[in-house]
Amino acid sequence: MTTGAPHPPPPPPPPPRPSTILVVEDDAALRRVLERVLARQGYRVLAAASAETAYELLASEPADAVLLDVQLPTMSGLALYLALIHRHPNLAGRIAIMSGDAEADHVRTWHNPCTVLKKPFDLREIVEWARELLDAPDQQTGNG
Repeated sequence: MTTGAPHPPPPPPPPPRPSTILVVEDDAALRRVLERVLARQGYRVLAAASAETAYELLASEPADAVLLDVQLPTMSGLALYLALIHRHPNLAGRIAIMSGDAEADHVRTWHNPCTVLKKPFDLREIVEWARELLDAPDQQTGNG
């Protein structure tokens, strides 16, 4: 039997990459609040004030989930939703839409599989949505 110097233990695995959430909201104050709240929960947050910016951002920065305002300046959030799902099918079921008028016909008749968060909302609702969607071990997408 030969004995040699003990092998050092293998290095620990790198910490898991934080999930990334894209916030698409044209109201700057609300967008900043959402960014801060989600970042404090440990999420990586991307932010866009318009549908066009969000669409371009996702071309270079993958996201695990999207928080999307319905009323955006040049394109509705619902139209952006369809464009995102077409371009990024992995986001299906990972988009929540925010609306100040959740009873409006175009929101009420929306039959796509996404969460609707009625404004004004409690910020805990946003955190709960993110945790339920992203924090379960089997829900991680590995984007990035």
